[in-house]
Formats: sequence, C-alpha cells, structure tokens
Amino acid sequence: MLWLYIHFPNLLMDHVRSTRDDPGALVISDARKQSVFQACPEARALGIRPGMRLKTAISLAPDLAIMAAAPEREQQVLEQQARWLYRYAAHICLRPPDGVLAEASSMSRLHGGVDGLWRKLTQALEQRQLTAWLATGQTPRAARQLARADRGQCTDSPETLNGLLHGLSIAQAGLPERIAERLARVGLLSLGDLMQLPAEEIARRLEPETLQLLQKIQGTRPDPQPAWSPPHRFCQRLDFTRDVEQTSGLLFPLQRVLGELEEDLQWRQQDTDSLLLTLRHRDQPETRIRLRTAGPEHRAANFLALARLRLEQQALVAPVEGMALRVSRLIPRGQPMGDDLLGDGPDTQEAWQVLISRLQARLGDQALKVLASHEDHRPERAWSHGRPVRPGTASGTTCPSARSRPLWLFNSPEPVIHLPEAWLSGPERISGGWWDGERVQRDYYVAQLTSGQLAWVFRDVSGGWFVHGLFG
Repeated sequence: MLWLYIHFPNLLMDHVRSTRDDPGALVISDARKQSVFQACPEARALGIRPGMRLKTAISLAPDLAIMAAAPEREQQVLEQQARWLYRYAAHICLRPPDGVLAEASSMSRLHGGVDGLWRKLTQALEQRQLTAWLATGQTPRAARQLARADRGQCTDSPETLNGLLHGLSIAQAGLPERIAERLARVGLLSLGDLMQLPAEEIARRLEPETLQLLQKIQGTRPDPQPAWSPPHRFCQRLDFTRDVEQTSGLLFPLQRVLGELEEDLQWRQQDTDSLLLTLRHRDQPETRIRLRTAGPEHRAANFLALARLRLEQQALVAPVEGMALRVSRLIPRGQPMGDDLLGDGPDTQEAWQVLISRLQARLGDQALKVLASHEDHRPERAWSHGRPVRPGTASGTTCPSARSRPLWLFNSPEPVIHLPEAWLSGPERISGGWWDGERVQRDYYVAQLTSGQLAWVFRDVSGGWFVHGLFG
C-alpha cells in the first residue's frame, strides 16, 4: 500500500498571511519562550530568524506584527487543510500540529497515477499559498519521516522509496535525541545503518520503543491509522495581526473565507441559507451577525454582497481582533429552474431570492412582509401582509387576487366623482360578511376613469359608485 504525507513547516504563518492585506513583516511567537517560532519572508529579509528573542526581532523591525502560537489554533488550521484534502482522498489522518496523512493507492488510480495526484495536490497547495513538503512511502511512518525531512519524491517505486528511507539520518528518522547520540558514538549515522542490525540487538542495546518505531517504518509491525472525516458543518476562524477598527476592513479576509465556503458547498453539492459571522473584541463581548438568504445559496459573491450590506449597518462596539464564520445548516442542492426546456433562460426564481436577500440585509429581516390570502369574499379582508419573509418562503409569496383584480387596493373605497369613460368587464357580484355583522353587497367592474386610469369600481345596494383599487 502507498501512503502520502503532507508536512506544513509554516502552517500557521501561511494561514495568517493568506487573510491579511498588509505586506509587512510578521512572526509567529512562542509565548512561553518569548522567542520567534516562525518568520515570514519579509521578516527574514530584515534578519529575523526562528529561535530569535522577540526583543531582538522588534529591534530589527519596530513595526513587526506578532501573533502568538496556540495548540488549539494550530489544530483548527490543520483541520481546515484536511477538509479540502478530503476531496482527493477518502482515508485521511491528522498528525498534529503540522501534518496530514492520506492513503494514496486508491488516490493515484483515481487521478491517473502518482504523477497526476502529485501534480493536482501541488497546484491546490499553490492556490492556497501554503508551504508544504510532500512524500510518498510504503508505510505511514516512512512517508511521514521523508516528508518532514523534505526528502520526498513523486514515485511509487519500492526500490527508490527504500533508497530514500535508508539515506535519512538518525535524527531525521524521528528517534529521540539521546538515542541518536548513542548511535552516533558507535558509528551508526543513517537509518539504513540501523536497519541492518538484527532486531534482537536493537531491542537489547536500545529502548523497546526504538525497535517498535523501526518496525513501523519498515512495515513489519502493525501501525493502524484512524481515519478522520470532516464534520457536517463549515467553520473557519481568523485572527488579525492588528485590530480592525472599520467594518470595511473585514471584507478582504471575509472574501477569502467565503471563497472556501463556496468550494466546500460545491464539493458537497449542498447550499445554505444561514451564516453566522462572529466578531471578537479584545475587551467587549462578541458581536454576532446572522446573514440569511431568501433561498438556498452557495455563491461567495452573493454572500459577500449580503455581508457588505449588513456590515454597513453595523456599528462596531470595539476594534475587532478576529472573526469566525460558521455554517451549520446545509441544504441538499436542487436542480435550478430555467425558463426553457434546456435551462438556458434566466432563473427568475434565483433572481427573486437574491433581491429579497439584499433588501432584508439593507432594511432588516422584519421590513419585508409576505402577502397571505384569507378565505373571505370581501376584497378588503381577503389578504394580509403581516407575516415577515422567512428563508425558503420568498418564492411562495402569492397574491390573493385573480388577474382581473388590482394589486393596489385603497384602505377604504373612494366615491366616484365622474362616471368612467369605458367599461371593460363586469359585473362581478360579491355578497358576504353576514356572519360577522359587516355584510357587503357589491357589483364590481373594470373600467377606465376620465383621468385615464384603469380602476376597479363597484356599485353598492344604495346605488352609489366607488373606486376600490387601481391597476398598474
């Protein structure tokens, strides 16, 4: 079986740089040691190196941006990388804090061999601006040690893989430092030298754990790899190197996250109608912004347009030090409906949902109402508009009136001063309301008034003429 390991030597650094628009120097710090853990190319150009004291680094770059490393943060970022890698492989294993293992035998057959798989992964890593070292191996441990030593090659040849493995130094094999020193004193400098010794000698002269590690590298000892599967949700968190004081400064990092969301939804063939954007402040409670669409959606551009409208209305209570986007509601994607048989015409339903979503983002969720019909013959009581639009109901908004009735009804009928010039249709007799004491008896006509307007007029039992509504 062939395995593939991806090692991310600067995972947290690459993740932070991909969501910031400031090209200045940046380092990831080890808070416990007060030293530089990772440094970006701009920081390295100024002489800053990993292991350097933070005070020294700041003296070299007074405007240096610093972010503290955190194990839980690294775990989240690693899971984000495993999430997109899951699109290429079904068996994924996380190796915190900076590695992902994947079963490559079935992957290579699916992608046209090891060369095709290697090429696709390399392109995906470049698009995500990630520094990564790839390696294949006949065992999970062998692939891991080759990748961490940056000795991997695009091959599935057993002879080549064994040669690369034997060429690793004892330190690159992952053995403890004290074991490496003991082996160096007796002249064993490479992993190949150590593998030539009998297993009994290794167990007697070294620790049992050393023999177990060697056997797992060689594949003579079971090394089960528990599979990881992505959760049924989308969640990404961003930490800013500098606090953001204007909502417009949130759009650039949010655009990239929404792009990741679109890719994830496309791969799942699912949509969503609800996003939760959480803004983290240094000394204030979190600000939660719920983004709702009028119907299922997956495109980042539409999500970003809604977010821009909502953020324009949002006043920040304090500068933002980070934010998170979470999507828990995933909807199976339906077939989009077009105007013609081939689906080439414009999707009016989709355009309607986009319009409703943007109006709600601008005016508020309660600003738009749905027309609802009531079982009553009296026109003024046959409809209501008190129910707000909810996700998934925008397409169900119905007009209770037939085509021969106007959408614009007056609050109360107005007397007709001059009789209409032309009578177009009618009469339509409406008689009802005897059950609640507000009975009406009317004969309705569609007529053209002297002003040229097309109106809905009626005559009541007293013989008076009234205008009840106008047609568009």
